[in-house]
Amino acid sequence: MVMRAIRGAIQVEQNTAQSIGDGVKELVGAIMRNNSLTPAAVISVIFTSTPDLTAAFPAAACREIGFESVPLIGAVEVDVPGALDKTIRVMVHCETALSAEAISHVYLRGAQALRRDIAQ
Repeated sequence: MVMRAIRGAIQVEQNTAQSIGDGVKELVGAIMRNNSLTPAAVISVIFTSTPDLTAAFPAAACREIGFESVPLIGAVEVDVPGALDKTIRVMVHCETALSAEAISHVYLRGAQALRRDIAQ
């Protein structure tokens, strides 16, 4: 097993706790499924969100799906003019047998525009 970092992002529809929570659960769930992970393999998770998302902490939603013992932290993205709005980004640090090339980075909904080379 080696430590890997897995990236992902999702654009949510609204600045509401429900929309943010649903987006986090969809994004993290896809990362976990696509990389055959369980929360026990996750070392830590870093979330960032665009400055227009203020209704909820992304980490709170992650706790609801089995990450009670995983260190989580959130931060605000730099407010770059013209950047994609209502976007949550994540970096999952985990232990896995997958090679770096086999890791599935996950970009969903409007966030696919951020990484068209690897978006689902």
